[in-house]
Parts: sequence; C-alpha cells; structure tokens
Amino acid sequence: MSTEAVRYCLEDETAVVTIDDGRANALSHAVIDGLNRALERAHTEAKAVVLAGRAGRFCAGFDLDVMMAGAHERRVLVEAGAHLCLRMYEFPRPIVVACTGHALAAGAVVLTSCDWRVGADLEVKIGLNEVAIGMALPIFAMELARARVATHHLLDATAHARIYSPRQAAQMGYLDEVVAADQVLAVAKAKAAQLGALRDPGYSYTKQLVRRATVHYIRETLEEDMDKIG
Repeated sequence: MSTEAVRYCLEDETAVVTIDDGRANALSHAVIDGLNRALERAHTEAKAVVLAGRAGRFCAGFDLDVMMAGAHERRVLVEAGAHLCLRMYEFPRPIVVACTGHALAAGAVVLTSCDWRVGADLEVKIGLNEVAIGMALPIFAMELARARVATHHLLDATAHARIYSPRQAAQMGYLDEVVAADQVLAVAKAKAAQLGALRDPGYSYTKQLVRRATVHYIRETLEEDMDKIG
C-alpha cells in the first residue's frame, strides 16, 4: 500500500509505515490520510507497527503552506493531526518509531504519541519549537508532552521551546534509545517484534488504562483547543 508520501509494507507480522514526501516530511492532509489508512490496515493484519521517516528527516511538523493559508485551513489541519496523534496514543498494537532525522513541532508530538522511540545518532533537531516562532502550544500537544517528557524538563521543553539532539532527547523523554543511523530501522523492527509478542487483551487493556486520563482530558478540551488554533 502507498500514497504519494506514505508507504506501507507488512514484514512478517509488523507493519512498516514510512513517511517520505520528498521535502521536509511535513504533516499535510495527504500524509495524515495516508497514516490513518496505514493504521487501519495494521489494526487488522499486524501485531505491531514501525513508523519511520527517510534518512535525515522524520517529520518537520504541520504543512506550513496550509498553516499560513488562513484560520479555517489551519484549524482543519491541526484538528486532523490531533486526532491522528490520539489514534496513535490509543492504538491497541505497539507503535515503534524509527526517528530517522529531524522531529520538530508536530513531529515531536508524534514521538510523544508512540510507544517506543528509537533515534538515529545524527546531528538533527528534536523538540517543540512552537513558542520560538510565536505560537502557543496546543493543549493536546502539551498533554502528550506532559505524559512523556521528564517532569523537571517540561517547562524547558514546552514554554522555553528548547530543541535537543537525539542523545539529549533520550534523556528528556522524546526518545527511548539512540543507535547508529544505519541501525535505527533494524533496531525499531526488532523492538516491534518483541512488543508485538505481548498477548492481548492484556497488552491493549493495560495500555488503555495507563493513558486513559490523558486521553479523556484531551478529548474534553479538544474543541476549546481548536477554537484557539482557528
């Protein structure tokens, strides 16, 4: 399965989903739609998911062309991205990220939405830079960061818009491990196979319990959140 920017391949019982839009790997409507279709398919035929970018790029955030097109366009795109991140956060199968490069703004939010994050040891940037470019961090992004980023670094990572190297990002909570760039995909696949072997309903139910409060609050505040975005 593929779209222009999202490719899907089933390897044994792991769905390998790759984002490559040929540019910055931004979250456009096409990428979001492609990722949703990939998750729908993975739900029925895979025991785990690997989500990867291309070399040097994981995800650069929301598509700036759409974000600058107007309030309505911005709201529609960000709301679609929020629902995608929630879907990943609640997904009943393990999602392992192969963070192959830069992960900024919504790209960093995607990292906080997934279960295990393997980063490539490269000179790339990871973090929530919204405040640095004059934007408030959406509630859904803040709450996902709160759930994953080390508590004593949360203010620095959000309000101070600090950007991290992969090794720093592993200390902060954006990543779980950092490996050589040529090993990142293989390590992510191995971790996905390991997590995919965990049996249901134990795995999916326990994951739901761990994340229930965060999901409830995000859903409860989503309309208010999007009104501010618009």
